[in-house]
Amino acid sequence: MIPNSNTHTRPQMAHAPAEPIRVNPLIQAFIALSIGFGLLALLIGALPGVYSRMHNGHIFPGVMVAGIDLSGMTTDEAAAVLAADLNYPQRGRIVFQEGSNLWTAKPAELGLTLDVQTTALAAYNLGRIGSLTNRMADQWQAWSAGTNLAPWYVFDKGKAQQYLQGIADRIDKPIIEASLGLNGVDVVVNSGQVGRSLDVLAAIASLDIQLKTMSDGLIPLVVHETPPVILDATAQAELARQILSAPLTIRLPNAEAGDPGPWSFDPAALVQMLTIQRLKTDNGEAYQVGLSADAMRTFLMNIAPALSRDPQNARFIFNDDTRQLEVIQPGVIGRALDIDSSLAQINQQLLAGQHNIDLVVQTTTPQVPDYAKAEDLGITELVSSYTSYFYGSDASRIQNISTAASRFHGMLIAPGQTFSMADALGDVSLDTGYAEALIIFGDRTIKGVGGGVCQVSTTLFRTVFFGGYQVDERWFHAYRVKYYEQTASGGHDENLAGLDATVFAPQVDFRFTNDTPYWLLMETYPTNTSLTWKFYSTSDGRTVDWHTSGLQNVTEPPSPLYEENPDLSQGEIKQVDWAVAGADVTVTRTVMRDGNVIHDDTFETHYMPWQAKYQYGPGTEIPTPEPTP
Repeated sequence: MIPNSNTHTRPQMAHAPAEPIRVNPLIQAFIALSIGFGLLALLIGALPGVYSRMHNGHIFPGVMVAGIDLSGMTTDEAAAVLAADLNYPQRGRIVFQEGSNLWTAKPAELGLTLDVQTTALAAYNLGRIGSLTNRMADQWQAWSAGTNLAPWYVFDKGKAQQYLQGIADRIDKPIIEASLGLNGVDVVVNSGQVGRSLDVLAAIASLDIQLKTMSDGLIPLVVHETPPVILDATAQAELARQILSAPLTIRLPNAEAGDPGPWSFDPAALVQMLTIQRLKTDNGEAYQVGLSADAMRTFLMNIAPALSRDPQNARFIFNDDTRQLEVIQPGVIGRALDIDSSLAQINQQLLAGQHNIDLVVQTTTPQVPDYAKAEDLGITELVSSYTSYFYGSDASRIQNISTAASRFHGMLIAPGQTFSMADALGDVSLDTGYAEALIIFGDRTIKGVGGGVCQVSTTLFRTVFFGGYQVDERWFHAYRVKYYEQTASGGHDENLAGLDATVFAPQVDFRFTNDTPYWLLMETYPTNTSLTWKFYSTSDGRTVDWHTSGLQNVTEPPSPLYEENPDLSQGEIKQVDWAVAGADVTVTRTVMRDGNVIHDDTFETHYMPWQAKYQYGPGTEIPTPEPTP
């Protein structure tokens, strides 16, 4: 016998016979199960291949696109069916809305197209791509329950943007600022426009969402609005028209006789001064209409000097019987044009429709009003008085003395005030009431306007001198004038030499200070032969002691001078200047009060020798002996 190959020959041993080998049942079951699963896996792995070969070239059963069953179709057949049934791009309706405006478009017009080939291929590939597990799952899902795929659409946003830009062309508007201008005296106004801009990108984003639903829809358009800085200028245009509707008249309030004005500007003049400005406000910007500040300011500055007036105290006389003041000239309220306030008022009232507008003036009440009382001012008595004489003066000189003296009658000087005669005298001219009379000019006496005024200044100087008041400025004459040394009887007093004063504004002035604690009232009383000047106040007890050196260093006058005057006839000789000897005079004054010296003055005067002057007509024989002056 051929031994079994699985057995081994062993030596015979003396022992019991061998037991048969037994296998564990669990192991047997595991081996059987493993073999079964292996066979099943081989079967399952073979099924997809078998299933695919069964439907080779055709879409698996249960595959749909947008609900359209494509089972068993080739890709071309499926593409044809899809092209026929999925016509949303052609039949759909998309409505764009902006306010009450509507625009309707087909999805195809907006760039939506169906990619039938890609869609059919996607349906065919279902269950054929991916891992084995995924393919089997896709095939099982389609076979058992069906699989509905979405169609492949292509959205061309460029085409949508082109369509929407067409809508934007109808919606968009540029920003237009309101304008305001002038054409002659006509006001031209153009309204502004709010800028509008369609948000195309926002519309495309909304369209993209709507198209994915494959349904009709309404898409509200987003429009951005940008207002201009100034939208409406009609109100300011009306103001401009109102300003130019009538002449503008500017007046001085409470005008008195002789005051300047009124001033009128017709529309043609106003339009040259009208300004239209853009100003920033809390709400943006706005036009402002008004008159040019520069032009109106220039006008106001030009008229301001004529409107300006210093306050003037009331003028009085002191009644010696009642010892009270009597008004002879009411006080004058001072005024000055307030240019800035006037500018504001003119524009304000013009804009309010007014064309007759008062200027704004600042007023100043005089220091001494009409109702002032003598005791309040400390005016209780006559404290100084002086009378000068001018016998032989002609009518012109008398007129000038009277005119000049009247400027000071009733005038008040405050305690501590320095008084300027030249300032108070004012303009000396034919227009202010003066006549031509003899005056000293250079080295000769000639006819000039105001001759005789120095009689007034000399009288004032002596009233101040003997009243003991402080003398601040005094000028003597070039030569001795006979009138200043006349006496009440018409005689001559050389002791009055050196007590004259001349005034020739503005370089030569006579000034003194009221160095008392009381007001000083001046009164002047001219006649045809004399001028009396009075000071009323309250005496502070001062006394005056004075002394004159008399005429010193007397110098005889030069020989007479003869000059031909073609206006005189032959043989006519006329004396125009008189010879006076030159001299020096020193006058001293000591003013005492309560035993104390309050003024110790020395007034030096140097008079030039003055020659006599004659004029004669052509052909006249000049006298050999010199005439006696």
